[in-house]
Amino acid sequence: MSRIVKAILAINLLALAILTFAYPHLMVGPGKLIPGHQQLDTDCFACHQSFTGASSEKCVSCHKPADIGRLTTNGLPVTKPLTTTPFHQELVSQNCVSCHSDHAGVKRYKLHGNFNHDLLKKTTAKACENCHKAPTDALHKQISGNCSQCHSQQKWTPATFEHDKYFLLDRDHNTSCVTCHVRNDYSRYTCYGCHEHTVANVRREHIKEGIRDFDNCVECHRSGDEHDIRGRARDHD
Repeated sequence: MSRIVKAILAINLLALAILTFAYPHLMVGPGKLIPGHQQLDTDCFACHQSFTGASSEKCVSCHKPADIGRLTTNGLPVTKPLTTTPFHQELVSQNCVSCHSDHAGVKRYKLHGNFNHDLLKKTTAKACENCHKAPTDALHKQISGNCSQCHSQQKWTPATFEHDKYFLLDRDHNTSCVTCHVRNDYSRYTCYGCHEHTVANVRREHIKEGIRDFDNCVECHRSGDEHDIRGRARDHD
């Protein structure tokens, strides 16, 4: 390769490098910025650092973590919040670019609709109702908190719990959840929350059958039908 060709290539590469630093929004910009950042459309280094990309440190210089979701960068109240409850104050770290990219050419919210709850403080992650509206169906209206007993933060649906798998609710057992699950604790249950199922009544009926182990009712009874028995742990005299 002649020296002239090498010189031309070197000059072109140098020109590209100069243009990239002088006009990065034209040379490497992946798309327009969101409306709120349009005034920065030609000032890439307002958010980016050379060779390392967007910087969270530059983000928080304008967007104060304590104000995100509450106040605008001008100090005015947010009139149309993206979420019902500000939550950025509860993140374990302020790594803005792990979720956000403001260019139209890429997904502006990388985890949109699939928020990584591991970014939240542990105590905050357990308080689902602070960010999420409670379901309004008949079942969930009876339940307060304890979402994690049936749901996962990695995959909210389907729920991991199927009531019919353990106990079928018939017309005689169409009662509120707290009748069997005291204080909304769904890891436990009791059949003695009903006036009919007293310890004395249950004991008397089972002793007549020679059954002395009757603490775990659903082990034998899969529904409210006393004849629907799937196995008996008998302890005869």
